[in-house]
Amino acid sequence: MNGYSTAATKAEGARYLVFGASGYIGTNLVPFLQERGITVRAAARNPDVLKARNWQGIELVQADALDAVSLGSALNGVDVAFYLVHSMAAGRNFSKLDLTAARNFAAAAAGAGVQRIVYLGGLVPEDASGEHIVSRRETGDALRSGPIPVTEVRAGIIVGPGSAAFEVMRDLALNLPVMVAPRWVRAKSPPIALENLLVYLLGVARNPQAAGQVYDAAGPEQVSYEEMMVLMADIAGKRPPRIIPVPILSPGLSSYWLGLVTAVPPDIAKALIGGLKHDFYADDARLRQLVPQNLLTVREAITAAFAAEREHQMLARWTEGAFDQRGFRHDTAFYAKKAGGSARGPASPAALWAQVIRIGGSNRYYYMNWLWWVREFMDWCVGGAGFSRGRRDPDDLRLGDVIDYWTVIGIEPERHLTLHFGMKAPGSGILEFDLRPVTEGATEITITAYWHPRGVWGLLYWYALVPAHLFIFRGWTRAIVRRAQAAPLSPESPRAVDQ
Repeated sequence: MNGYSTAATKAEGARYLVFGASGYIGTNLVPFLQERGITVRAAARNPDVLKARNWQGIELVQADALDAVSLGSALNGVDVAFYLVHSMAAGRNFSKLDLTAARNFAAAAAGAGVQRIVYLGGLVPEDASGEHIVSRRETGDALRSGPIPVTEVRAGIIVGPGSAAFEVMRDLALNLPVMVAPRWVRAKSPPIALENLLVYLLGVARNPQAAGQVYDAAGPEQVSYEEMMVLMADIAGKRPPRIIPVPILSPGLSSYWLGLVTAVPPDIAKALIGGLKHDFYADDARLRQLVPQNLLTVREAITAAFAAEREHQMLARWTEGAFDQRGFRHDTAFYAKKAGGSARGPASPAALWAQVIRIGGSNRYYYMNWLWWVREFMDWCVGGAGFSRGRRDPDDLRLGDVIDYWTVIGIEPERHLTLHFGMKAPGSGILEFDLRPVTEGATEITITAYWHPRGVWGLLYWYALVPAHLFIFRGWTRAIVRRAQAAPLSPESPRAVDQ
């Protein structure tokens, strides 16, 4: 990361809130701030995602901008709040949700006595019409409607692992030899490296001159999406895809096309498409003068992004995009396709957990075992571990245990189990079991499969198995509930330990 001189600007004892810490920017901003000696509080709707980051010395809080009551504790005692949330993944009407969230946050920040809000928005072309772009601009206006000074940093494409636009280009560039693409692949923008953006965010937060200002943030080059994809393939050691732009793919058709050929969530892809048709320009002279730093070229930024993945920290439990659980391969999709099923019944979490941790080995999988046998046979035929059955102990489970062709990579007794898939396949798979008490004496169990495809074959593999997954997971969860009801938990029932 680029350094930032703090001698003249450090506010002693200031407390910073990263609101939206489970998202892409927040996940990187929290450790960036901590490394510079800043007291950080991290807030997200789902605190379990934050716990998985394994951050030491970071205060974690649960808060949702759509729930105004939850904001008070998150903002209490905060000097500077980074506002990094958006609702693109919510699908329809996400812009209305964004406005409600921003207004709630502005009011709560005023009530808590926050000194400054730093908001990361997006570059806005003069002829902007896409809901995603317009929503980012309106969110800034909503935050400014309160009495707290707001500094807005507007950035275009952010080059780094997990950035939605970056991941769209990665999936396309590294996995498709020939690409029939919409005309937007020729649209240009000034991408900015993740590390440069983090320096800018901290710089404006520490500089009183930035209060109430709006700044454009950009890298030193204006390039097209096509040029970025060619660069990405070259840096990854792949042959660049042959890109054939066509005029017939409308924004709607483009979003469906991206949903088919990339692993980026469909709602996010749809929201992005509306802005990709524009050329983006940034007037970043004021920000460069305020926070001077060495700006990375696009090639340097992509190289840094791949290096950051290789040097990633091992996480306490699976989290989407973790490099080790994608087989340490840049061409395996960051985002995952997913399918699952759930069931609930009059059984305690302990009773259901006793059945979950006994799967595999001689117990098999409780439901449609013949289908499991077929998949194991197919894996065995190609030299995989399909018929490698067994486990260390039939009644006990620990972190790192191998269950047939699964490896335990996350375990929270009576709550959560994560298994990594070990068969041969074009991608990387994760299976999660979640237990949640719903009423007194009743518990819900959810099984979710996550698949990070590698290329076209990885996508075809996923689409071929989705119907079977949906069928199996519904039946599997019900079978586990029935077994838990038929075998009441006793003092001698198995336990799992997290080591």
